[in-house]
Amino acid sequence: MNSSLSVYNSLKGEKEVFKSLVSDHVGMYVCGPTVYSKVHLGNCRTFISFDLIYRYLNHLGYKVRYVRNITDAGHLENDADEGEDRIAKKARLESIEPMEVVQRYTVDFRNIMAKFNALPPSIEPTATGHIVEQIELIKEIIAKGYAYEINGSVYFDVLKFNKDIPYGKLSGRNIEELIHNTRTLEGQSDKKNPQDFALWKKAEPVHIMRWPSPWSDGFPGWHLECTAMSRKYLGDQFDIHGGGMDLKFPHHECEIAQAESINKIPPVKYWLHANMLTLNGKKMAKSTGNNILPEEMFSGSNTVFKKAFSPMVVRFFMLQAHYRSIVDISETALEASEKGFNRLLEALQTLKNLTPSNSTTEFDFKSWVARCYEAMNDDFNSPLLIAHLFDAVKFINAVANQKQAIDANDLHDLKNHFDAFFYDVLGLNSSDRETTKDDSQLEGTLELLLQIRNKARASKDFETSDLIRNTLSNLNIQINDAPEGSSFKIN
Repeated sequence: MNSSLSVYNSLKGEKEVFKSLVSDHVGMYVCGPTVYSKVHLGNCRTFISFDLIYRYLNHLGYKVRYVRNITDAGHLENDADEGEDRIAKKARLESIEPMEVVQRYTVDFRNIMAKFNALPPSIEPTATGHIVEQIELIKEIIAKGYAYEINGSVYFDVLKFNKDIPYGKLSGRNIEELIHNTRTLEGQSDKKNPQDFALWKKAEPVHIMRWPSPWSDGFPGWHLECTAMSRKYLGDQFDIHGGGMDLKFPHHECEIAQAESINKIPPVKYWLHANMLTLNGKKMAKSTGNNILPEEMFSGSNTVFKKAFSPMVVRFFMLQAHYRSIVDISETALEASEKGFNRLLEALQTLKNLTPSNSTTEFDFKSWVARCYEAMNDDFNSPLLIAHLFDAVKFINAVANQKQAIDANDLHDLKNHFDAFFYDVLGLNSSDRETTKDDSQLEGTLELLLQIRNKARASKDFETSDLIRNTLSNLNIQINDAPEGSSFKIN
């Protein structure tokens, strides 16, 4: 097992040598999506980042149990303890059952992640599937004296917990700062302190997502599910907890408090956080219109970019930045990534066709492999690994042009390692190239048909003109005639 892997632990604010709690095994929990809408591109970046981490741990030989939850209840608007459940609100607006909302957007999420070639987690538990575990967890916290029930709701007592165990260690916020910055909001009068957070909420009569509990018919707090499910599947202590940077506070902070209130030990050894994705230099937000869905990028049906970009190009673009850095997505950046990705694909094809020579290899292959592993062992530095792959591309092309040589053993090892880093670790694939090729062939065929039709119209051969239009229409390809010329649109 490779012992030189270092990871940036958000809890300590520094890199640490990674050592799993159980030899050769890793328990990893990542906060998954709240399935009330189509998955956000920024969320995809987080899950692609942890897919990279999952893949590399597997590559090193660890047996990884990767748990990523689906939040299908309990996540209220604005991440608060008041307001409407996001899923219930969507169901009310569309006049459908909440579980229809959950099913629709869970399917969408899995489809999008499959297009990004992300491996599915080992376990993908849901909040609604673990109501019993969450109720039992609340009972344990109450028994330890860190939660209280009032009017059918149960709250975690942050100030009492902080007297015994410091609260705020992950986000670096001390309790005095939190008290100073917290305003008492209307509707929070049930709480002893504004800093307290809900473990169980009594459902109002209009609330359609509810379950029976010892305290009321209601629903669990958002923070509770992750503690309940990580404990069930990974134990009281596990190796890695991941998520987006925006979840550090309050979500992950509350998770730590819930777990430590019961066991008095830190639940997680290494906290890893992926940074955000911006669009054209600004924060992505639906409210401002500075937003794009993954499917809109893949199809080209958007007003942000002039052309479509394939899932692999978008994935490659994201991996060209370190998972802890903010990365800005733009047309220029994507076009550069597309060129780079295609260079790697061409090199893979060239590598397959290379023949070894009897001469000594003119490339320090062992040093190159070592540098690739050093990059990934340095907190999963994918941009540096990609830079090393491009170093190998130069050599591959030089061998193909008979300017340099490679012997049979090194050629075999280069093929194996290049494939392993490209496919297994970075999670890229070459299927996009075939799709792009097919798309260009289709567009070329349609352009030819338009030329034939235009000639038919010019010579008043309307029978041929209409035949082309109607046949394409039956195939959901729409022809638009305009003064400046005809164009087509694939519906």
